Amino acid sequence: MIPVGLTEAHRDKPDPATYLGSGKIEEIATAAREAGADVLIFDTPLSAAQERNIEKAAHIAVLDRTELILEIFQKRAKSREGRLQVELAKLEHLSTRLVRGWTHLERQRGGLSKTGGPGEKQIELDRRMLSERVKQLKVQLKKLERQRDTQRRSRTRGDQMTVSLVGYTNAGKSTLFNRLTRSDAYVANQLFATLDTTARRCWVGGSEMVVLSDTVGFIRDLPTQLVEAFKSTLEETVHADLLLHVVDASSEVREDQIDSVNQVLSQIDADTIPTILVYNKIDRAPAAAGVVRDEKGRIRSVGVSAVTGEGLDELRAAIMEFAEHWHKDHPVKARELEPWEQAKLEAEARRAGKPTA
Repeated sequence: MIPVGLTEAHRDKPDPATYLGSGKIEEIATAAREAGADVLIFDTPLSAAQERNIEKAAHIAVLDRTELILEIFQKRAKSREGRLQVELAKLEHLSTRLVRGWTHLERQRGGLSKTGGPGEKQIELDRRMLSERVKQLKVQLKKLERQRDTQRRSRTRGDQMTVSLVGYTNAGKSTLFNRLTRSDAYVANQLFATLDTTARRCWVGGSEMVVLSDTVGFIRDLPTQLVEAFKSTLEETVHADLLLHVVDASSEVREDQIDSVNQVLSQIDADTIPTILVYNKIDRAPAAAGVVRDEKGRIRSVGVSAVTGEGLDELRAAIMEFAEHWHKDHPVKARELEPWEQAKLEAEARRAGKPTA
């Protein structure tokens, strides 16, 4: 999809019929036809009626902000869980528009008629099919969520701290993740390149290892349907002991992006988790590598470049410093072994010729 034009408009309040008013829509439609555009994209949520009225007036397809993000997510989803989550979000978005979508077939009840018109029958059929598919998706996602929970518990047994990378989309989280863990997770200069959570053990200094997770990128006004659908994926963030909030230091709107990420963290109840700001891409910005502390001496931010490696030693040291305090607050407690762990120990003991009584 290649942009061929941009139009900005300001209104005191949206027009109920076309959001921008008939005159402005006609102006946009004319510009779109002259530029050879195939679709109009609105950087705001539109109602079903507004979208339909704009398409009718402009004679061109229309996508609102929510639909555009859903389309991008659908193209990026690689895993089975990611595809199911996107499908669920799209169906839940569609269900909010289904009633208005069939109003042209509705028929008034009256006289001796005991049943509704063909439109009412069709909408009931569609609503039932949507509802059944949504239930199926939720059951499948619940099963995958249990598997993810089991994997998380197995990774975090013992005294290893968990760290999660969060940040605005395209801030360089996956590149930083690969640098820190020496992995080869998918990286691309595009929105939402990562939809599936990836976790690896990461060395930060001495004998200290942490579990580092890379998560889906956030964006301004992330649609509620996506937050809900990706809740199980985002739970990796909720369960983390430390968040590394990755910020694109070269972006002119980085402060707005920080606010947007913080809003999503609040939505998923992750806003109380200790956080270190990581200003990435300092090789493209007038920023320096190193640690910045607050008035109490606590680490507030670290400047790095995931591409050149500058500042990564300081970032590891910052995580290490936090881990030292974390271990003091979370002493290792003896726990009862799982049956499979006990069986494994006994087998190893027998192979070593040791008694297993």
